[in-house]
Amino acid sequence: MKKIIFIVFVLFYNFSNGQTISDAALKLTEQEVEYDPSYFSIKYPGGDIPKGKGVCTDVVIRAFRQIGIDLQKEVHEDMVANFNLYPKIWGLKTTDKNIDHRRVPNLMTYFKRKGYEIKITQNPTDYTAGDIVCWNLGGAITHIGIVVAKKSDDGKRNLIVHNIGGGQVLEDCLFNFKIIGHYRTK
Repeated sequence: MKKIIFIVFVLFYNFSNGQTISDAALKLTEQEVEYDPSYFSIKYPGGDIPKGKGVCTDVVIRAFRQIGIDLQKEVHEDMVANFNLYPKIWGLKTTDKNIDHRRVPNLMTYFKRKGYEIKITQNPTDYTAGDIVCWNLGGAITHIGIVVAKKSDDGKRNLIVHNIGGGQVLEDCLFNFKIIGHYRTK
């Protein structure tokens, strides 16, 4: 039932303001953001790290906020209720509303638990605007970005908005790393 309400809300909100996750992500590329993986204490709900700072997860968090979805709150509430289902990579014994939503493995778990996971393929047409993609950059380093409604120079792939160290940018990088997660919330 919660999933149906969430989908109806997202559809209504998108139609009412014309904003999509893809549009929101593209808008983020207009802002100067310095890559900063620091821990920040932030308000809850609706908290954000300082303007002009961020990492890859902050791109996703900020894009979702622009369409009316607070991943800080959503992930925190799901982790409180289902903490044992989330990764224990960081040695935490409980949730932390300041950082949990800013960790790629937690977002992957949340999206999977909500039924948004879809098949990973090497076919670029399977990745549509608004999709969320996660990669393994090597070792235990994970990354996340948003597929947007702009195409690569050759017209074969949708571009990605992400922050891999150079700020919130638009790049043709869908298959540059091993894809480990593919999610669609619409």
